[in-house]
Amino acid sequence: MGDDHDSGPPSPESRAPWERPLADQRYRNRRSSKPEPTGAPQSDAPPSERRGSERFGRFGRRDAPPSDSISVAELVQRVGDTAGQRVVEPPAPKKSSPAAPPVDSRPPIRPPDKPLPPEKPLPPPPIAPAAAEWISSDPPSSASPRVVSETGGSRLALNKIRRRQRMKTISRSAVAFLAVMSLTMTGVVWGYLRTTEGKFEQIAALDTNSDDIVDAGGQLGDETYLIVGTDTRAGASGEIGAGTVEDAEGARADTVMLVNIPADRSRVVAVSFPRDLDVDRPVCQGWDNSSGTYTSESFPAASGDKLNATYALGGPKCLVKVIQKMSGLKIGHFVGMDFAGFESMVDTVGGVNICTPVPIEDGILGTVLANSGNQVLDGRTALNYVRARHVEAEGNGDYGRITRQQKFLSALLRSALSNNVLLNPSKLNGFINAFTQDTFVENIDTKSLVTLGRSLQNVDAGAVTFLTVPTDGTNDWGNEIPRTDEIKALFQAIIDDEPLPGEERDTDTDKTSTSSAPSTATTPVPEATLVSAMSPYNIYIDVSNASGVSGQAATAADQLAAYGFQISTIGNFSAATGLANVQASATVVRYAAGYEAEAATVASAIPGAVLVLTPSMGDMVELVIGSDFSGTVVAPADPGTSLSAEPSSVDTSVSTSLPSDIASVNAGDTACI
Repeated sequence: MGDDHDSGPPSPESRAPWERPLADQRYRNRRSSKPEPTGAPQSDAPPSERRGSERFGRFGRRDAPPSDSISVAELVQRVGDTAGQRVVEPPAPKKSSPAAPPVDSRPPIRPPDKPLPPEKPLPPPPIAPAAAEWISSDPPSSASPRVVSETGGSRLALNKIRRRQRMKTISRSAVAFLAVMSLTMTGVVWGYLRTTEGKFEQIAALDTNSDDIVDAGGQLGDETYLIVGTDTRAGASGEIGAGTVEDAEGARADTVMLVNIPADRSRVVAVSFPRDLDVDRPVCQGWDNSSGTYTSESFPAASGDKLNATYALGGPKCLVKVIQKMSGLKIGHFVGMDFAGFESMVDTVGGVNICTPVPIEDGILGTVLANSGNQVLDGRTALNYVRARHVEAEGNGDYGRITRQQKFLSALLRSALSNNVLLNPSKLNGFINAFTQDTFVENIDTKSLVTLGRSLQNVDAGAVTFLTVPTDGTNDWGNEIPRTDEIKALFQAIIDDEPLPGEERDTDTDKTSTSSAPSTATTPVPEATLVSAMSPYNIYIDVSNASGVSGQAATAADQLAAYGFQISTIGNFSAATGLANVQASATVVRYAAGYEAEAATVASAIPGAVLVLTPSMGDMVELVIGSDFSGTVVAPADPGTSLSAEPSSVDTSVSTSLPSDIASVNAGDTACI
């Protein structure tokens, strides 16, 4: 309800409530000063037409508006019309009278009931400039209305969308977490490396520019370590049973092992040297083991010295010179460890599982292992296990101890590389600390060890082989006599990355295929000669199995021993390539020139055996059991009997082969032997 609202229906010519007359102050003043005309004629319009123009009181009708009033709509229309004209002529001025009020300066407003004068034609609109090509003439499209909660999919689709969004959130969170952890672990590893770095005791030992290095270019990229276990009587080592200074002053190289890792990291070869090996000592500077420094004293060169005595006099430098001359390998790293460090490492990994076929009783240490079979050794027991060298059941104490050391290191390696250590931060940290605290090294640091370990992570245990340099008995001073030529052949095979006895490494098909052994060349066969049979008690032979049937070599060896033959070794045959377990179709007796009588005597005891002249055999005679072996061994010819020593072939392909009697232990072999 309003003051100016009429409840009746509006007429077509009436104005809306918002189209009121302009409230111009001058207009109102003029209206108030204008006299009311008398006898004004009444409007002829019907009431319905006058309703819009009448004025009401508060509750009655209002007076009719003046005839010269104008609505807002009309004003807007007129303003628009005048804006479109360039020249608008003002209306003629009204004649003024003295009694008339001031004339309004605005254009006269025509009453709505009178027709408007004709308008002048508008000029044509200016031509707009051409639109740019990128301006589209099409009206902009607008998106159609959409319900706020509408997603356009089913409930299953909504679940997939929510699940996808959750996965994105989780993935982003995981990536952020890994990034933070990577930065954190990088800092932790860096700090750990910096902490352990200072624990290594560095000493001078290496001679990488020595003239004794063979084919240095062929060893490029190889890593060779000389590892020495010392039996010093001082300090912690003496407390755990190494003895006293009064027993033996200084330190001796109780264990000497040369470890080679080729550039392609396909295998690991560790060669052990007997501590009593007869060597030629070069001029060496004196070594004080108690302080770990070299003295001003100098020792002259000497021959016929023991290997461990060389270390006692000249320390790591002198030992490196001897081993480097003997092997031809470029020794790039030195590691020395005493008994205390060895015991700590074993205890840190929780002991080492060892299998022994017989109990071990040592003449000096006493009972080392009271029982046979599998058992876990702690640090102290393990130390006695690798040190014992007076075990009567093993015969040669030095070689028996080397074999136990190699088996133990194989088991220790398997334990150290197992998940029980690698995934246990406490054990791994303790293992590294034990290694760093009780060692003295050159060119060794934590970073290089970690890098080496990562490069060997794909090496199988079967590709880790332990070998022992071959010797030929002892001399009058108890020194092991080295077989120099065969030792050179062994290390040349290591330098050339050739297969080795006892090694179980993946090789090319052409190298691993079975062949009829031994292969022969086209060297002319010597003429047949007659020799006299020898007593079997004076013949030493190696018996090798190439038949493909397990136990054939042992069976033949037992029967030959019953007739008096001296059996040196029993094992699987290794061909010229050094591969083990090569099969042969024929049973042969291999020998070198000058040993025709021994070979003919052995062949007389094996029906169907033939002779093969093999220049590389040296002073050994080898019986190779082939697949044609019937299992029968007969009595050999009586001594003095005339025998034909006609070789069926000459095997020159093995002229540089490795000796068949090299002792080997494979790290992947867990047999209890």
